[in-house]
Amino acid sequence: MGDIRQSLLPRDVLSGAKELLYHLDIYICNLLQSGRQPPQVDSKTLELVEEFILHAPKDRNAPARKMSALQELQLLEIMCSCFQEQSRDTVRQMMFSALFQLQGNQADESRMLQLSKLVSMAVAMGRVPILECAATWLQRTHRVYCVRLAQVLVDDYCSMVPGSVSTLQNIHSMSSRFCCQFITAVSTLYDLSSEELTPPLELLQMIVSWLQDDPRLVLITFLNMPLSGSQPVSSLDVTPLGGLVRWCIKAPLAYRRDRKLALTDGSCDDEADPQPLFSALHLSVLQVFMLLPNILNEKGLYGRLALLQMESVAALTSDLSRLLDQADKHTHASPAGAQAASQLALDRLAQALQVAMASGALLCTREDLRAVCSHLPHNNLLQLVLSGPVMFYNNIHTPPLAYSPHAALPTRSPHTPLAAHPASHAQYAAQPFMSGMAFPFRPGH
Repeated sequence: MGDIRQSLLPRDVLSGAKELLYHLDIYICNLLQSGRQPPQVDSKTLELVEEFILHAPKDRNAPARKMSALQELQLLEIMCSCFQEQSRDTVRQMMFSALFQLQGNQADESRMLQLSKLVSMAVAMGRVPILECAATWLQRTHRVYCVRLAQVLVDDYCSMVPGSVSTLQNIHSMSSRFCCQFITAVSTLYDLSSEELTPPLELLQMIVSWLQDDPRLVLITFLNMPLSGSQPVSSLDVTPLGGLVRWCIKAPLAYRRDRKLALTDGSCDDEADPQPLFSALHLSVLQVFMLLPNILNEKGLYGRLALLQMESVAALTSDLSRLLDQADKHTHASPAGAQAASQLALDRLAQALQVAMASGALLCTREDLRAVCSHLPHNNLLQLVLSGPVMFYNNIHTPPLAYSPHAALPTRSPHTPLAAHPASHAQYAAQPFMSGMAFPFRPGH
């Protein structure tokens, strides 16, 4: 396609970009028809994309071609139509990659800006083909850029225009793949370490409603991933389970901290209490874990693939310990409230660990858990989980699958199962979500 550059130079920025998209479509169709393996867009074509669509000058000394706000909107509409009219998903995916796959050069900033605007428009207009391409992009791209795209969507639909969150909520029905990747990205972005990194209430409500309607939604990427595929180590997690667990456990303490800071600054505490939403989210996450044994068995991954990483658990318990220390320093203001929040956070941690281990999502022994939880204060439920029988998996010594971005735990010498824990803890009432549910300590037996 390098020979068309001379015909594009005299054109204005909008018609030049439109013409290049037309030729790019034809070029990719011919590339796929040729049967060349792997089909790959050449560097000269990528340079044309940078020059005439992303407007990165070919010569550093040359002035950049700029578009007016109206022309930018028109180009986005042209791109939406281009992807909508192309019926072959393979062609769309290659075209999307040619436009927005990061190259590690100065044009990447322009790529991100254009991509963010295009995906935001696709959400508003219901352009499913673009959302499907964006889902693949999110799966293959470094998480730093994934969270940037997620931040733009949250700003556009949860912050800038009141009432527009319902438009973003529709992505669940438009593209479950994109919706799953979006949840993974925002659960990575918002770690509750500060007020700015705390999920907006509208976003939290939306995610809770999605999971209540369809708990399997957060497993879509994992369910669609081929066993022979590969996932870059720097990419988003295969599921958002780790991030959502972190939200639920840190929320009782993190939100108390943020409200206290707001009151100190003189603002009024009239926002809706998010804690019931986090309780609902916690229940939904536990229900997702309960779905995993059958799914992992069907894929032959039970005991071989940890969807909740021990490294994530260790980081979470470290953050939790810090938050608990901060809560202790402010117990003089509201000792009962601080104590209740601390125990709720520890209860949720215990529940998440127990159900994750029993479902095969977390591959570890009780010794591993006791090590990472050793710096946490006493909690009755957590103590029950940490002192329970040793867990081990039939396939825990199987080498990790090649496609998994997460390394399996190192091979360990077999542990001798502990005797059953004495029934002296019968006085602790069962948690509501656990009533009537048996969690096998030795899956597969």
